[in-house]
Amino acid sequence: MRLWVDADACPNVIKDIIFRAADRVGVETILVANQYIRTPPSPNIRSLQVPGGFDAADAAIVERVENGDLVVTADIPLASAAIAKGALALNPRGELYTSDSIAQRLSLRNFMDELRGAGIDTGGPAAFHARDRQAFANQLDSLLAKRKR
Repeated sequence: MRLWVDADACPNVIKDIIFRAADRVGVETILVANQYIRTPPSPNIRSLQVPGGFDAADAAIVERVENGDLVVTADIPLASAAIAKGALALNPRGELYTSDSIAQRLSLRNFMDELRGAGIDTGGPAAFHARDRQAFANQLDSLLAKRKR
């Protein structure tokens, strides 16, 4: 199992949780972004900088992700593509996307995108709270513990 992080929009507090978990359990962790991402010195953690461009980081992850890997992303199309390749996808707020839930989330995302395209203000995501950080940490720990069994 490798842990892929869609690092362009991942909150720093979530990256810190990922760094600690990667070292604690020894899982290979790759942060993918179209800009330089600083990572702590660790044999388990590295960054992959991809050329700029729309969804370049997402495309790089999809190209490399394998069955059984874990992708951390809030990007619904990336999560859907990862699940289609047999990977797990985890939102930085702790929601584990499944093959059952991703179709609904993708449909809702596309609907909201159409509304925004029509000029309707749909608001943004809710503020990131400590409970989101805790939910993510709990879910990540659970997934990594299952990996060891």
